[in-house]
Amino acid sequence: MEEVVDIVVDFENYFPSMMERYGAKWLLTELRNELKLLIDGEREVIMFESLKTKSVMLGLSDMEDDEIVCMLSESDLDGDCALN
Repeated sequence: MEEVVDIVVDFENYFPSMMERYGAKWLLTELRNELKLLIDGEREVIMFESLKTKSVMLGLSDMEDDEIVCMLSESDLDGDCALN
Protein backbone atom coordinates (compact mmCIF):
# COMPACT_ATOMS: atom_id res chain seq x y z
CA MET A 1 0.00 0.00 0.00
CA GLU A 2 1.29 3.44 -0.95
CA GLU A 3 1.85 5.90 1.86
CA VAL A 4 0.19 9.30 1.45
CA VAL A 5 2.12 12.28 2.77
CA ASP A 6 0.46 15.65 3.25
CA ILE A 7 2.74 18.60 2.64
CA VAL A 8 1.74 22.03 3.85
CA VAL A 9 3.43 25.04 2.32
CA ASP A 10 3.28 28.16 4.44
CA PHE A 11 3.28 31.23 2.20
CA GLU A 12 3.74 34.64 3.72
CA ASN A 13 2.56 37.60 1.68
CA TYR A 14 5.31 40.21 1.78
CA PHE A 15 3.52 42.73 -0.46
CA PRO A 16 2.03 44.78 2.41
CA SER A 17 5.36 45.14 4.22
CA MET A 18 7.19 45.91 0.96
CA MET A 19 4.62 48.54 0.05
CA GLU A 20 4.88 50.08 3.50
CA ARG A 21 8.66 50.14 3.36
CA TYR A 22 9.26 51.18 -0.28
CA GLY A 23 5.95 52.65 -1.40
CA ALA A 24 3.32 51.59 -3.90
CA LYS A 25 5.06 53.21 -6.87
CA TRP A 26 8.26 51.22 -6.28
CA LEU A 27 6.35 47.95 -5.81
CA LEU A 28 4.31 48.39 -8.99
CA THR A 29 7.43 49.29 -10.97
CA GLU A 30 9.21 46.15 -9.72
CA LEU A 31 6.23 43.93 -10.52
CA ARG A 32 5.94 45.44 -13.98
CA ASN A 33 9.66 44.85 -14.65
CA GLU A 34 9.41 41.24 -13.52
CA LEU A 35 6.35 40.57 -15.66
CA LYS A 36 8.14 42.02 -18.70
CA LEU A 37 10.61 39.14 -18.43
CA LEU A 38 7.78 36.67 -19.09
CA ILE A 39 6.14 38.44 -22.01
CA ASP A 40 6.25 36.93 -25.48
CA GLY A 41 8.03 39.51 -27.65
CA GLU A 42 5.79 39.12 -30.70
CA ARG A 43 2.33 39.10 -29.09
CA GLU A 44 3.26 41.15 -26.01
CA VAL A 45 1.37 38.79 -23.69
CA ILE A 46 2.43 35.98 -21.36
CA MET A 47 1.78 32.65 -23.07
CA PHE A 48 2.51 28.99 -22.44
CA GLU A 49 5.49 29.08 -24.79
CA SER A 50 7.05 32.12 -23.14
CA LEU A 51 6.61 30.62 -19.67
CA LYS A 52 7.97 27.27 -20.82
CA THR A 53 11.11 28.76 -22.37
CA LYS A 54 11.75 31.08 -19.43
CA SER A 55 10.94 28.56 -16.71
CA VAL A 56 14.63 27.92 -16.01
CA MET A 57 15.13 31.61 -15.25
CA LEU A 58 12.22 31.39 -12.79
CA GLY A 59 13.62 28.33 -11.07
CA LEU A 60 10.76 26.23 -12.47
CA SER A 61 12.70 23.99 -14.83
CA ASP A 62 11.15 20.87 -13.31
CA MET A 63 7.60 22.14 -13.86
CA GLU A 64 5.47 19.88 -16.06
CA ASP A 65 3.59 21.28 -19.06
CA ASP A 66 0.20 20.56 -17.47
CA GLU A 67 1.23 22.56 -14.39
CA ILE A 68 2.10 25.57 -16.57
CA VAL A 69 -1.21 25.22 -18.43
CA CYS A 70 -3.09 25.08 -15.12
CA MET A 71 -1.26 28.15 -13.82
CA LEU A 72 -2.14 30.08 -16.99
CA SER A 73 -5.77 28.96 -17.05
CA GLU A 74 -6.31 30.15 -13.47
CA SER A 75 -5.37 33.70 -14.49
CA ASP A 76 -6.68 33.75 -18.08
CA LEU A 77 -9.83 35.81 -17.64
CA ASP A 78 -10.78 36.16 -21.31
CA GLY A 79 -10.03 32.60 -22.45
CA ASP A 80 -7.42 33.46 -25.09
CA CYS A 81 -4.74 31.18 -23.54
CA ALA A 82 -2.59 34.21 -22.72
CA LEU A 83 -2.21 36.69 -19.90
CA ASN A 84 -2.52 40.27 -21.06
